[in-house]
Amino acid sequence: MEIQTLKQILQESGIVGAGGAGFPTYAKLDERAEIIIMNCAECEPLLKLHRQLLEQHAEEILKAFDMIAQTVGAKEAVIGIKREYKATLKAIDRYIDCYPQMRVQLLDSAYPMGDEVVLIYEATGRVIRPGGLPIEEGVAVFNVETVYNTYRAVEQNMPVVDKLVSVVGEVEQPITVRVPIGAVIKDVVAYAGEIKVKNPAYLIGGPMMGTLADENVLVTKTTNAVIVLDSDHTLVRRKNRNTAIDLKRAASSCCQCETCTNLCPRHALGHPIEPHKFMRSAANKDFQDTNVFLNTMFCSSCGLCENFSCPQGLAPRSLIADYKLGLRKAGVKPAADVTPAPVKASREYRKVPEERLEARLGLAKYEADAPLQTDDYWMREHLIHKVKILLSQHIGAPAVAVVKKGDLVNAGDCIAKPGNGLSVGIHASMSGIVQDVTDKYITIAER
Repeated sequence: MEIQTLKQILQESGIVGAGGAGFPTYAKLDERAEIIIMNCAECEPLLKLHRQLLEQHAEEILKAFDMIAQTVGAKEAVIGIKREYKATLKAIDRYIDCYPQMRVQLLDSAYPMGDEVVLIYEATGRVIRPGGLPIEEGVAVFNVETVYNTYRAVEQNMPVVDKLVSVVGEVEQPITVRVPIGAVIKDVVAYAGEIKVKNPAYLIGGPMMGTLADENVLVTKTTNAVIVLDSDHTLVRRKNRNTAIDLKRAASSCCQCETCTNLCPRHALGHPIEPHKFMRSAANKDFQDTNVFLNTMFCSSCGLCENFSCPQGLAPRSLIADYKLGLRKAGVKPAADVTPAPVKASREYRKVPEERLEARLGLAKYEADAPLQTDDYWMREHLIHKVKILLSQHIGAPAVAVVKKGDLVNAGDCIAKPGNGLSVGIHASMSGIVQDVTDKYITIAER
């Protein structure tokens, strides 16, 4: 397939990274890509949807992955997967011999193995410069669900109208289910049965990088999981931290042990991010070395420093995130000429085992299969009757509505065309009547 043809299909089908920031996938198709990588590392604890999807649809996903490789002219297609995912590896083995340029890269069960920069180094030995893009090193990375969505768009003419979401934690029956985009979280959680705590908190995404939200937040193209916890859980309290208090605690308690920096995965790859120096400077309002603050732009926000490394329970990641946001609002961009230091020899001995991380977070008891249900499960169970679809679910320009109030639409119909610049289309996730159209969202209800 011609690269421009595939780009058009992906853009019109609304395919973006099915997790993270939602970067439009068509923009990743680049003939400079010598190596493409499929990310099946399940970066966050408790999440299983990518390995489950690849196990159930290995033939289709490998076919699409090979098509992407052929289209961009990549010399190698690498599946990055943790060696503990035995069932998924068996599924891959049944089909991978059909693709000579494709190989499996076994990964350690360590966090954050699914981080793009970390995964690229593990799979290729190439180091992405601080603030740089993978394509600069001839690499492009796609996650499993994104590749499957590519298969559905090319082979079945099916745009992105739904999302796989794992519901785990304090629920009766942990589950992974495909739900329509625009559904509210409380309706998704209902598929997992009763909530087992009186005052639930909803963590959207993984326990490390996810955010707290109420039960009415909407499912988007990047929603991977809902973790239901008691509102008094340690992780919930950490997510509700107060910046001013965190700074005071840092000033009084940070002993400059450097553990946060020593265990930082980006620092280990030579990126100039040193959380312990940031904590010292921020807590004491010491602005003599501005690089300490500017280098926060290179933090991946993986959260190891505050959720695992710090013996004092301080919050480097949260404070760094606040400073990064302030820098962005001020128009400050990361330096484009930063050369990474050599990869540290100690890196191999400072990987954080995922099992220990789960225990430290108080999440080990929530480890469950959360089995992936069939694609039509949500329709058969008939729990969702209305959706509110955001027009901006991706990096770039929002989509532009092409429907009006009162229109009848079918699932899969285009309801918003790509905006100017970097953008993708948006499609009806269920059949029904358009109830409301704004420049932010479109609401559809069953007839």
